[in-house]
Amino acid sequence: MVSASNEQAALSAPAQQQAAEIAGDFGGISQLEQVKRRYWGRYVASAAILALVGYVMLAFAHGQIEWRYVGRFLTARSILTGLVNTIVMTVLAMALGIVLGVITAIMRLSSNPVLQALAQGYVWLFRGTPVILQLLLWFNLALVFPSMGIPGLFELRTVDVMTPFLAALLGLGINQGAYTSEVVRAGLLSVDTGQYEAAKSIGMPRLQALRRVILPQAMRVIVPPIGNELVGMVKLTSLASVIQYAEMLHNAENIYYANARVIELLMVAGIWYLVVVTVLSFAQSRVERHYARGAGRASGRK
Repeated sequence: MVSASNEQAALSAPAQQQAAEIAGDFGGISQLEQVKRRYWGRYVASAAILALVGYVMLAFAHGQIEWRYVGRFLTARSILTGLVNTIVMTVLAMALGIVLGVITAIMRLSSNPVLQALAQGYVWLFRGTPVILQLLLWFNLALVFPSMGIPGLFELRTVDVMTPFLAALLGLGINQGAYTSEVVRAGLLSVDTGQYEAAKSIGMPRLQALRRVILPQAMRVIVPPIGNELVGMVKLTSLASVIQYAEMLHNAENIYYANARVIELLMVAGIWYLVVVTVLSFAQSRVERHYARGAGRASGRK
C-alpha cells in the first residue's frame, strides 16, 4: 500500500510542476483584469419599455380625464353595491363550478361507460360554446319552457324564476364546471396508482379513498389552476351585464350613460377589479404554499 501511494505521488509530481509553471506564466489570477460583460440588447429593450410606459402614463395624465370624478365615484353607493354583487357572484359561481367539476371528473374516471359519455358530453358542450351565449340562453329559457315545476302539484312561470341573478349563476357556474372538471381530472391522474391500490387493499370504498387519500394529494396540482380560474371568474362576471345583472361594470355603465363620464367610470371599475384580483392572488399564494409544504417534506424523505 505504501509503495503504491509513493508511485502515485511520483507520477503526479510532473503534473503539479506543469500546473505551477502555467500559473506563473499568468502571474496569478488576482492580477488578471476583469472585463464586465455588456448586455446591449437588454439595455435597449429596457429603455424602450420604460419609454413606452412613460408615454402611456403621460397620455393618461394629460388626457381628457377628470380625475376628481374617479375619486368621487370610487366609493359611490352604486359602485360599491355592484362590487358586492360581483364578489357574491364570483364566490357562488365558482363554488357551483367546483362541485360540478369534481363530480364530472370522477365520472370521467369511472369504469361505467354511460357516466363517461355523460361527462364527456357535458365538457364538450359547455366548453365549446361562448359564455355570453349560455347566459343569454338561460335568461331566455322561458321561450322554451314557459313554466317550471311538477304538473298537478305546483308550477311556476319561468320568467319569474329565471331572474338575472339565477341566470348569471347558472350560466357562469355550469360553464366553469366544464373547465374545472379537466383541472380536477389532471390532479387525480397525477397521484400515483399505488395510492389507489393501497387504499383498496385496506378495504376503503372508492369514494372514501378519493375523499381521504387521493384528493388531498391531488390538491397540490389542482390549487394553482383553480386559483387562476377564480381570478378569471371575477372578470367573467362582467359578461352578466348583458342580462341586466347589477354587477360592478353594469352599474358603472348606468352611471356614465347619465353623466357621459365614460373613461372615468371605466377607470373606477378597473381599479376595483385590480383590488379584488390582488387580494385573491395573495390568498392563492398562501393556499399554494400550504399544500406545497407536504410535498416538500415528502421529497425530503426521499
